[in-house]
Amino acid sequence: MQFAAVMSKLSFQSWWVWDGMENSDLWYNCRFDNSTGTWLCSSSKETEWLQAVQVLMVLSVVFSSISFLVFLGQLFTMSKGGLFYFTGLCQVFAGLTVFSAALIYTLHKKEILPTSKELTSGHFGYCFILAWVCVPLLLCSGIIYIHLRKKE
Repeated sequence: MQFAAVMSKLSFQSWWVWDGMENSDLWYNCRFDNSTGTWLCSSSKETEWLQAVQVLMVLSVVFSSISFLVFLGQLFTMSKGGLFYFTGLCQVFAGLTVFSAALIYTLHKKEILPTSKELTSGHFGYCFILAWVCVPLLLCSGIIYIHLRKKE
């Protein structure tokens, strides 16, 4: 039971997975040790492409957070009929940074992933797929915010 919980927890945080026993995300490469029943993780090798993806993903979280906080502020201080331009632009920038990060990871996975593993035996993980799902959602919500008017 504990094995399955730990296994599922780590596999959902991965950007690349090999046979369910090894995975890689933006900060760690992990493998499951059957003898101890634990995950052994080491820091990912810092490459320029990996650092670019890390920075862009952190930047997307910053843009989304700013967007949320500005929306709350505008909700209570903006006059009736005002548009949420800044909130929408922050959401669009968040979507573009996630898009850029996922695109870089897609195109440069050979340079980003550990060289000891064969890429053909692995596949993209849940976090990578979630990043691609977030792109259109962030862009759409940004466009909706830009056209949204405050009503009373």
